[in-house]
Formats: sequence, C-alpha cells, structure tokens
Amino acid sequence: QVQLVESGGGLVQAGGSLRLSCAASGGAFSSYTMGWFRQAPGKEREFVAASTWSGGRTYYTDSVKGRFTISRDNAKNTVYLQMNSLKPGDTAVYYCAAVRYSGTNYWRPSEYHYWGQGTQVTVSS
Repeated sequence: QVQLVESGGGLVQAGGSLRLSCAASGGAFSSYTMGWFRQAPGKEREFVAASTWSGGRTYYTDSVKGRFTISRDNAKNTVYLQMNSLKPGDTAVYYCAAVRYSGTNYWRPSEYHYWGQGTQVTVSS
C-alpha cells in the first residue's frame, strides 16, 4: 500500500510561482509512474503532468506546457510540480497519483491506483 501526501499549495497572484511536493511511502518509489491531476469546482479531474517509472519520460497537458515542470527524486521518494506563470485558470485542488509498473495511459485518472488527499492552489487575478 502506497501513501501519498501533497504539500506546497496556497494562494498566489497571477504570474507567480508555487512548487508542489508529493511524498510517497510504503512502496518502491522508482517503480511507480507518478502523475499530477487537478480538479476545479464543478469540473472533472484533469491530467496535468506525469513522470513515468521507466525511462523517466515526462508528459504535460497542453495548457501547462512551458509553465509547469514535473520532476522526481527517487532517493527522497518525492515528486514535484514546479508551477510558474500561474493563471487564475490554474486554480484547483491538485492531486498526486501513483501506479506501479504502468503508465501507458498516464493521462487517465483510472490508470492510477493510489491518490493523495489533494492540496489547494488558488491564483488571484
């Protein structure tokens, strides 16, 4: 069983930056594909970024390309989401997710077996 704990959310003005962290415990972290998703009020949970377990490939949804960066430190069992040039449209609860030895469909929430509790990101205009 893997436990995921997100941190780093908060209130920031448009154009600002935040770095989210997701600390994992209970599993072999390097064998997990890690994803970040977000959910705004009244909307479905959407894919933001992923880091695959094999090859360390990274993927992003189009709306965050060039602004957000996903990275992982396997020694610290932690995945990060650096968010720059934030926009009010980025306001949402951000969730960390994990799936072991998979990630082919990294953009689908149903691909992931483990989820964190979420951290709120609010971007003011």
